[in-house]
Order: sequence, then structure tokens, then C-alpha cells
Amino acid sequence: MTQVLVVEDDPQLVRALVLNLRARRYGVDAAPDGTTALHLVGTRQPDAVVLDLGLPDMDGVDVIKALRGWNRVPILVLSARGASDEKVAALDAGADDYITKPFSMGELLARLRAAVRRAETAPLAPEPTPVTTDDFTIDLAVKRVRRAGDDVRLTPTEWHLLEILVTNPGRLVTQQQLLHEVWGASYGRKTNYLRVYMAQLRRKLEADPSRPRYLITEPGMGYRFET
Repeated sequence: MTQVLVVEDDPQLVRALVLNLRARRYGVDAAPDGTTALHLVGTRQPDAVVLDLGLPDMDGVDVIKALRGWNRVPILVLSARGASDEKVAALDAGADDYITKPFSMGELLARLRAAVRRAETAPLAPEPTPVTTDDFTIDLAVKRVRRAGDDVRLTPTEWHLLEILVTNPGRLVTQQQLLHEVWGASYGRKTNYLRVYMAQLRRKLEADPSRPRYLITEPGMGYRFET
């Protein structure tokens, strides 16, 4: 059964979408805001997301950007915003399609079927190449870190942080980006979380945690992974 996540804060529209989708044998979850949506994508792993842009806690474009940092689920924007620059912003952020309210349920269902078909027939991405440094090796494909021949045990949060940094080698990843992608939109000012977890990662990976060689702090801005 194809699973769809509806991200919409209008209860009447949610009910209409859920009824129509379930009548066509889709499984449906609903999220009233962006924070809940990001959580449900990670836990429920839907086959497609139908997303409103005007959410109560964050802009839908920010939800798209956050998802595209770690997930390729098809995203269909369903929004009352009809201006061309709004559409361009959503599509540039990573949305697969854009439907303007008011809309035809038949058109929405057709575009949903097309997006799911494209995702099912898309070629598989090549497995990421292991990242090897003088002190440790990170195998992104199997989520494994080894140092001096031994496995390094990382918590899920430590791994998520490390994965984001390693997949952006040499690039500054801002504090806000990391907090948003790892903890969610409501944690945008919790920079103390980052300091604690980065210190833990350095203790596990760096030869001298007080003088890090790989996990670099850019004061007041964010962090970089240097190979």
C-alpha cells in the first residue's frame, strides 16, 4: 500500500484529503505543522508527501529544504500561493510538483500517482564511498565508523551530526542548519546542544580533542569537516 503524508493545518481540507486518498487504497498520515511532518517522515517513511506552505510553525519551503538534506521522498506542494516566485522557491528547494489551491482532486491524484511512479523507476543512487582519514574511517553506506581497527559506537544523534558534516566536506554547515536537521525547527537557538554533541564526537574520533583536526568549529557560525 502506498503511504502518503498530508501536511496541512486546515482540518476540513485534511479530512477531505484523507477520505479521498483512503477511498483509493492509500495509507494516510496527517501532520498539522512542519515539526510533526519532519518527525513522521523519519518514523513512518511515507512514499509521498502532500505539503502546504503556510504552516503555523515554519514555512513549507523550509520543510522541503530540511527533508532534502536527508530524504528523497516525492513532495507535492499544495498551496494557495500562486505567484511564480513562490513556485520557483519551492521547486528550487526540492519539491517535485506544485498545485495551486483551489484544486481538482482528480488532478492531485494524477500528479500523486505520477510522482510515486517516477520515484519507483528512478535509478538507485550509487553507494557512498567510505571516507578515510589518517585516524578513522566512516562507511556511510552501512553507518559504521572504525578507529585503530575497532568500531566506534555512536549514538543516533552523533551519527546524524557526523553524516551531515561528512557529506558536505570542507563546507561550512551553520549551527541553524544542524539544529534544524537533527533536532527540528523549534531548536534553532539551542546551540549548547551542538557544543555537547560535537565535544562527544571529538572525544571519540580526534587524536587530540582539544585541538581538532577534522571536526572544525567556525566560531559564531557553525562547523566544517576537513579530511
